[in-house]
Amino acid sequence: MYFYQPSQGHGLPHDPLNAIVGPRPIGWIASQDTAGRDNLAPYSFFNCFNYHPPIIGFASTGWKDSVRNIMETGEFVWNLTTRELASAMNETSASLPHGEDEFFAAGLTKAESRLVKAPRVAQSPVNFECRLSQSIQLTTAKGEAIETWLILGEVVGIHIAETLLEEGIYQTAKAQPVLRAGGPTAYYAISEAHRFDLVRPDACVKR
Repeated sequence: MYFYQPSQGHGLPHDPLNAIVGPRPIGWIASQDTAGRDNLAPYSFFNCFNYHPPIIGFASTGWKDSVRNIMETGEFVWNLTTRELASAMNETSASLPHGEDEFFAAGLTKAESRLVKAPRVAQSPVNFECRLSQSIQLTTAKGEAIETWLILGEVVGIHIAETLLEEGIYQTAKAQPVLRAGGPTAYYAISEAHRFDLVRPDACVKR
């Protein structure tokens, strides 16, 4: 079995960490600064962390516009990246000058949110309106600060395209979410054909 200590380098052509911990949903984050300028950027370290209340979060390597805006306003919107929107999402990862609008650069339409000022991606079939609950600068095991910030937000409003609800059940595969894999270019999609179900042992009915 191959073994390495990250502090001493992985010794491989590419760092395998992202490929091992994956694929991951994409944190496509819309925010707005105090001057009303909008920002849209994807983050590959993203997930959901709590049910009630729903808490989602993403990590930003470096103090980027998304983090700055959210820290100033306390609000943001997560937008589901679908296969159809993958190219547009990728366009929003470009390093544009501060204040330039990624929505416009990627040819995306803004939709007004109900509870927060940051806009939604109108083309996205699912949007979470969020309010900042915590911001954490990560540290090493020795307590040394890392230039990475974890942003956690309470989901206060959820928009779902009705086409993705069948008898009230959200259809994950039908949404065709795009997932981030390892390396600079790798992504994955999912399909209903690859679904399987497991029942937890403590959920089984004893007879």
